[in-house]
Amino acid sequence: MRRGIRIAVDVGEVRVGVAASDPHGLVATPVETVPAGRGVRRVAELVAEREAVEVIVGLPRSLSGREGPAAAKARTFATRLAAVVAPIGVRLVDERLTTVTATRDLRASGVRGKKARTVVDQAAAVVILQNALETERTSGRPPGQEVPVPPARDPDPPGPG
Repeated sequence: MRRGIRIAVDVGEVRVGVAASDPHGLVATPVETVPAGRGVRRVAELVAEREAVEVIVGLPRSLSGREGPAAAKARTFATRLAAVVAPIGVRLVDERLTTVTATRDLRASGVRGKKARTVVDQAAAVVILQNALETERTSGRPPGQEVPVPPARDPDPPGPG
């Protein structure tokens, strides 16, 4: 198991849930919920503040494994984040049923209604991260797929003559 803090992200339409691991990669804990429009910037700040070694972004797929609009949004988020946090790696991991699991866990602990809506994204990020840590622990390999860092855009591209 690689050492270092991992940050996990559950990308939603309205909110982005964030979780972090301990430096040994044993336990995932909730960090915060960020408005979707500030997600990339805030996650990059958290990566720097916590000196994270990697970011895990949940990739929502249907039970059949197909990717829809939510997966496209997660891929876009992951690519934008990879450009900002490089050389820190960003990985996409399958997150099927994590929100369902997080909601069930919150209900079991007595968190319901409005309070649950404010923390379900964090709880989903915890589930994503805990699954990724367990996958790495059992397989000996980093989970999911690495997100390539997009090439830097030339701020002053050459124009027509």
